[in-house]
Amino acid sequence: MMIPPAFMRGMADAAAAETLPRFRRPGRVDNKLSSGFDPVTEADRAAERAIRALIAQTFPEHGIHGEEFGLEREDSDHRWIIDPIDGTRAFISGLPLWGTLVGLTVGGRAVAGMMSQPFTGELFYAVGDGARYEGPGGARSLRVRDTTALADATLCTTTPALFDPLRRAAYDRVEAAVCLPRYGTDCYAYAMLAAGQVDLVIESGLNPYDIVALIPVVEQAGGVITTWAGGRAENGGDIIAAATPALHEKAMALLR
Repeated sequence: MMIPPAFMRGMADAAAAETLPRFRRPGRVDNKLSSGFDPVTEADRAAERAIRALIAQTFPEHGIHGEEFGLEREDSDHRWIIDPIDGTRAFISGLPLWGTLVGLTVGGRAVAGMMSQPFTGELFYAVGDGARYEGPGGARSLRVRDTTALADATLCTTTPALFDPLRRAAYDRVEAAVCLPRYGTDCYAYAMLAAGQVDLVIESGLNPYDIVALIPVVEQAGGVITTWAGGRAENGGDIIAAATPALHEKAMALLR
C-alpha cells in the first residue's frame, strides 16, 4: 500500500507539537534501566501518544509497536514501529541530533518510513516511490552518493563505546580504513547517508524501533542496509548501511 506523504507530515507535526516545547527546557528525565542509563522523558511519552492516536484514527486495523507503550493489535499484517525520540541522550543534552522515527512494516518488511527533526525543520521520508526531503532549501529527492572505496568514505556511529569488545574490534578495522569517522549521530546518520552526505553507518545492539523507519529511506535513496551477517535489518541487532553495494561489501569483509 502507498502511504500518502501528507500522513507522514501529519505524524511529524503531531510529534513536534509535543517534543519542541520541551526541547532545551528543564524537565524530568527517568532512567529505564536498573543498571546503566537509558533515559526517557515526558516528551518521548507524549509524542508517542500523539502518533499512536493519529495512526489509530487513520488506520484502525493496523498494529502499532512503540518504544514507550509496547505492542497493540499484534495480529495485524501491517504494523507501525515508533521511536518518538531516537537520540534521547542528545535531546536531554540540547543537541539537535535526535529525531522522531515512524516506520511501516507489511508482513515483517519495512515499506515506508520517516525521520523528522523538528528543531531544524527537516523531514526525511520514503513511501514506496523514492526517498524525499522537505526542509530548509526546499523539497527534493534523496540520493546516496556513489562512493565505492573505503578510503574515500565518511563513517558514522553513535559511539563505539556501545560495542562489546569483539564488535568494537570489528568496527575499529572499518574505522581505520575510512577517510573520516564521526560520532554522536543516532538516526541522523542514516538520513545523511540517504542525502548523500556520508557513506557508511555502523551500529550494534539496535532495537526494531531504532531502525525500521530508516530502512525504506536508505533503500529508496539507493543505499544498502543489512545486519552485519547480511540479512534484513527489520529486527535490529548489528546494523550496517552503505551508499553502494561495493562499499557495503568492502566494509562487511572487515566486520567479519
